Amino acid sequence: MHPALKHHIEGKLDLTPQHEQLIDSCFKPRFTRRNEILIEKGTIARHLFFVVKGCLRVFLTDDDGNESTRFLIFEGRMGTAFPSFILREPSVATVQSPEPSELLVLSYADRDRLLKEIPGFETMYRSGLELDYIASIRRIESLITMDAKERYNILMQTHPEIIQRLPNKIVADYLGISQETLSRLKSKK
Repeated sequence: MHPALKHHIEGKLDLTPQHEQLIDSCFKPRFTRRNEILIEKGTIARHLFFVVKGCLRVFLTDDDGNESTRFLIFEGRMGTAFPSFILREPSVATVQSPEPSELLVLSYADRDRLLKEIPGFETMYRSGLELDYIASIRRIESLITMDAKERYNILMQTHPEIIQRLPNKIVADYLGISQETLSRLKSKK
C-alpha cells in the first residue's frame, strides 16, 4: 500500500494483510501535469482521487468563461466532483490539477467494494465527507458574512498553503475577490 494512503488510514482502521492488499489493488497511481483536466464539465465523474502530492481544484465555469473555485483538495485528502460521482450524472464542475500531482485513483465500483468488504472503511469515508462538508459550509458562510480582509486572514491562518502554492488568480477566485484586492491584501502583510 502506498505510504501516504497507509498514513491516512493509520489509527482509523485495523487491517489484515488481505485488507491491505485489497486496498492497494483498488487505488491506482496517476501522475498529472500542471493544469491537467481530470474531469471535464459535462462528463460523469467515475473516480475518486486521493492526493499524495500536489493539489486538485474543483471549479465551475459560467457561459462567459468565468471560473468559480468550489473546492481545493491537498495532500492526504480525497475528492472529486461529488454530485456527479455519487449520482452518476454529468458534472457541472471541472476537476483540474493546478500543479503537477501524484494521485491514487479509486473507481466508483472499487469504492463500493471497499465500503462493503473492509470493516470500518465506510465510517472512515463518511467522517472524511463530513469534515469536507463542514469546511464547505464554513467557506460559504465566510463568503456571505465576512469582508475580503477577514476571509484572507482566516485563509492565512487555516490554510496558508493555498496562498503560498497556487496562482493569485485561483486564490482570488477561491476567496471571492478580485486579483487586485488580493494583491493589496498580500502587500499589507
